[in-house]
Amino acid sequence: MTGRRNPSDLDPEFIISAYCSGYFPMAESLTGRISWYSPDPRAILPLAGFRVSRSLRQKLRKNLFDVRINTAFREVIAACAGRSETWISPEIIRAYTALHAMGFAHSVEAWRDDRLAGGLYGVAIAGAFFGESMFTRETDASKVALVHLVERLRTRGFVLLDTQFVNDHVRQFGACEVPRSEYLGMLAAALSAKTSFLDTAPTLRRPGRKSP
Repeated sequence: MTGRRNPSDLDPEFIISAYCSGYFPMAESLTGRISWYSPDPRAILPLAGFRVSRSLRQKLRKNLFDVRINTAFREVIAACAGRSETWISPEIIRAYTALHAMGFAHSVEAWRDDRLAGGLYGVAIAGAFFGESMFTRETDASKVALVHLVERLRTRGFVLLDTQFVNDHVRQFGACEVPRSEYLGMLAAALSAKTSFLDTAPTLRRPGRKSP
């Protein structure tokens, strides 16, 4: 399930190549050592089967939050890392901030009274979005960000929303697990999709399919 490399391997081209092969990096909470994961089974959130509870729909109708894209990426990833045990090490933060500057990593933010109330970040490659982490400072703020993310992915013709692992938080929205072999087929289809998260797609030498 894991392969181990040095943090110095967290260069943008290698990270994108790893995602295209079904791998993603995480840091050990105590040591900061980077490990590469390709879980079997793999958790996804089917875009067609995304579920929103009645109470959350009611909150969405109230427009309590101003949802923004990519206006505070560094603050979002730092907030996601701000817990007693985290896999988001300083090396991870630097790497994904570089990916953000290149147009591959994105944040979806829920603001209230010009204060960042919650949000999420992830990596977008062609028609695949790889969700990395979420945080909330106000009730349901991260959920509102997730709803807006899914709406954006649907509108732009994305094929895959990868949540990596399943937990109670994403399960309530319809997240499920699929065998790794099935996931890799879905990933291949998503990488062939002619779309992008933003109007202008990022450019990087097309990575080969290689694993860490």
